[in-house]
Amino acid sequence: MKIQSAWHSKLFAAVNRLFRVEQLLQISPLFFITLFSIVSISLCLLYSAGSGPSPWCVRQLIHFALGVVIMLITATTPIRLWYNLAYVMYAAALCALALTALLGTVGMGAQRWLKIASIQFQPSEIMRIALVVALARRFSDVPLALPHLAPPNNRTATSQARAMCVPLALIAIPVFITVKQPDLGTAMLLCASGGALFFFAGIRMRFILSVIGGAISGFPIFWHFLHDYQKNRILTFLNPERDPLGSGYHIIQSKIAIGSGGFWGKGFMRGTQGALDFLPEKHTDFIFTLLSEEFGFIGVALLVALYSALIFFNLLLSVSLKDEFARLVITGMTISFALYAIINIAMVAGLLPVVGIPLPLVSYGGTSMITLLISQGIILSAAFGRAKKRGA
Repeated sequence: MKIQSAWHSKLFAAVNRLFRVEQLLQISPLFFITLFSIVSISLCLLYSAGSGPSPWCVRQLIHFALGVVIMLITATTPIRLWYNLAYVMYAAALCALALTALLGTVGMGAQRWLKIASIQFQPSEIMRIALVVALARRFSDVPLALPHLAPPNNRTATSQARAMCVPLALIAIPVFITVKQPDLGTAMLLCASGGALFFFAGIRMRFILSVIGGAISGFPIFWHFLHDYQKNRILTFLNPERDPLGSGYHIIQSKIAIGSGGFWGKGFMRGTQGALDFLPEKHTDFIFTLLSEEFGFIGVALLVALYSALIFFNLLLSVSLKDEFARLVITGMTISFALYAIINIAMVAGLLPVVGIPLPLVSYGGTSMITLLISQGIILSAAFGRAKKRGA
């Protein structure tokens, strides 16, 4: 018994050194229940989309298992390490994006994937994390918030304008590359996440409104640089019936599936739109339509509630931190996650033009799943740092 007890003690000590189990137990169990519930919904939908245990379902489970291991390792890494590696991460992600433009794999009309050996991934997903971390470090080193002056003088306004040059460049460079792939959806997500961090870093609201106004007024010029399929997506968003068998087919079928689910849904694996392959990309970008058809309003409400719980947990953690870098990292990661969900749901419901944004933790895709879990791991690392300070 002594030998067995000693063996168990050594095993626990080794696992605790790797994953810091004692710190993991400090996180509310509701967080892990919420996370596993969202992924369980994903596996059920992928099982239904493949009419059984398809490769989608099996690979998604493997992606999730790998992502959880990486998330736990990331979570137990000191938050200051991410501060020190912020610009290195950004430079590496930027190099991967540039390399994609030269050697990337073309799929569905876009050159977004980079293949190294047998591993294929989207560098733009990695840039989503790197950009948030880099901006958080920049804003923590060079604050944008100005003293409350009435009225503000020209000197402070000029200093704030100069302080914005580097963060704007950090956003503009990857956005330009992703637009050239073309991947307009990810470019929009990078802009929105970066803009949100500008707001929480203390930028004046009038500056944000002026940028939005400038973007709207410059849309006619921007229109001429769009690809034909991107123009069609915008025109289809305004009037899906203009080409019901072409560019409008996807969104029309999506609306039919969402509406046919009703309150209770048609039942698991009983959706006609999905089973008869009327739903486009039902395992990736349009998986929300499959959820709506089979589980109805109840299933949609459950998923939205789980998303809201995860977002609330992260934002609650953010406001409880005093470290500016950690606070901005958590806020940026959380807003990026929320934008993922909002844009995807609005897209398949016909409230936004169709863009290539997956439903977070639900749509099939290894890069998206793993990067989202890494983001959550970085968020948890801030929580462990707070707990350590309290215990000191």
